[in-house]
Parts: sequence; structure tokens; C-alpha cells
Amino acid sequence: MTVQAPSHVVMIRPNRFRPNPETEADNRFQSRPALAAEDVAQNAASEFDAAVARLRAEGVGVGVHVFQDERDDTPDAVFPNNWFSTHPGGHIAVYPMFVPSRRRERRADVLEMLKNEYRVQVVTDYSGLEQDGLALEGTGAMVIDHIGRIAYVARSHRADPILLERFCTNFGYEPMVFDAIDEDGAPVYHTNVIMTIGTHFAMVSLDMIENASRRAEIAERLAEPGRDIIDLSHHQIAEFAGNAIELSTPTGLMVAMSSRALAALDGSQIALIERSARIVPLDIPTIESAGGSVRCMIAGLHLAKRNSNPEKAPK
Repeated sequence: MTVQAPSHVVMIRPNRFRPNPETEADNRFQSRPALAAEDVAQNAASEFDAAVARLRAEGVGVGVHVFQDERDDTPDAVFPNNWFSTHPGGHIAVYPMFVPSRRRERRADVLEMLKNEYRVQVVTDYSGLEQDGLALEGTGAMVIDHIGRIAYVARSHRADPILLERFCTNFGYEPMVFDAIDEDGAPVYHTNVIMTIGTHFAMVSLDMIENASRRAEIAERLAEPGRDIIDLSHHQIAEFAGNAIELSTPTGLMVAMSSRALAALDGSQIALIERSARIVPLDIPTIESAGGSVRCMIAGLHLAKRNSNPEKAPK
């Protein structure tokens, strides 16, 4: 395991999945499937099950903790990386969410599992700040470089600057804030749709970073640990190529991304990733209609296991 790439993750199996009307105002990645609501929900659950099975098969040694969403009013529950994050040293953060339906995604049973199975020292809960109109949507709003101790953040409604400063002070990260816009000049809603940071590579759409000096600084900081920088086009970002996650396995690093994202990469970009990691594509077209992809589905666990027996796999 590297500090950047977790070997265990949490995923939430969707119940009544559907693109969320509360979030479509600023999430330009959303679309509306031309299917009946029941078919959309069923397809999303099937895609989720296949994704979990492939992660477990391809990433032998990667622990996937699966929880079933039981609610009817949490259409985005399949994206748990927004409401909590974990950090080396036994730290967990719980976040305030921008819209009411996403606030209902937080689950005490997930936090209790983490406390029982991992060495958790402190849980810092920022969610009460929703009452003050503040939001910081976890590792959607922030893309964290655990090696360089930097939190990269595109300005948006989902990333309040006051709360970001508080988080970075509490958790020991340097905030790196920037403006990112799409081809129509609209702000990017979540940083993790335009940036993925691995151990030996980083994928980012530099063209979407508005300020030229900030753009150069971000490229330099991402490359500091010796990473290859893979510059993504607007089209590749629209295909979710920026929304991937690196995971550790006993046989090396792997990168999980959607089949759609992989198809958008060119041969040279794939070769740069494969210098250090295997690519595992997951087929999730229905889930992607909600405006998020594989990275959004996976909450990485940067925590030490209480039971070090590798044969005791998570359920």
C-alpha cells in the first residue's frame, strides 16, 4: 500500500437511484436516461454489483465494504466519497453537503464499522455547519495529494473557502484553490471530475484552470514527487476520464475508471498510466447519468486495519 492508494474502500449499493433534480443546476455532467424510473434504478444496481465483483476479482487483496442504501429519498447515495473521508493516522472527516437530499446519505453504521475494523483516533464532524449554509463535499470537492499534503480545490458552491481552511488546518493539508471552467464558461462543480492523483502519475485538465500562473503552479506541484502529468482535454473530462482512483493490491497498483473514461484516453496516456498501474475499467453508464463516475462511487480508506489477518476479507 502507498499513502496515496488505499487498499480498502467503502461502496454504497443504490436503492432508488436516479439523476438528482436538486443537483442538476450546477452539475453539468448529469443527463436524463430515456428509461422508466424502475429500469434506471435496476440498471444502476446491476452496474454496481458488476463493478464490485470486478474490483474484487481484478484487485485481489482489495477489501470492498458494501452497504445497501435502504432509503427512497437518497438518489445519490451511490457516491459516498462526498460525505466522509479518511486520512492516515486514524482520522475521519464528516462533511456538510450542499443540497438537502445529499445530507440524508450520512450513515452512522458506516462510521461504526470503520471504528470497529480500523484504527480510528478522531472523527471530526463538520456537518452541523450546513445550518450556516456551508458545504465542503469531501473528496469530490477536494482532490487530496496525500504524498505532498495538498488539497486541490476548484471553487464552487460545494467547497466553502472558510470551511476548507478549517479542514486543512485540522488535517494538515495545504489548500490549493483555483477557478476551473468548462468550454461554456461554467464553473466545475467538483474537483474530482477534472483531476486524479496517483502515486506516479496525475491526470488533470490544465486547460480548464482559468488562471495561467495558477495552472503552471498546479502542474509543477503535481509533478514534484516525480509524477507523470497526463493533460486531459475538455472532451475527455466530459467522458469522465478525470474521475478515476488508484488502489493498492498485493501485486501492485491498479487504477479503477469507467469503460467510457478509458475509451476516451489515447494510447500515449494509457501507456503513462500503465507504467506504474493496471487499469481496471468498470461499465457504469446508468450511474454516470447522475453526473459522477467511478471515483465518486469509491470512498478510499486511508486507515490501518485492526485485524492484520489478510485472509479476513471485508463483507
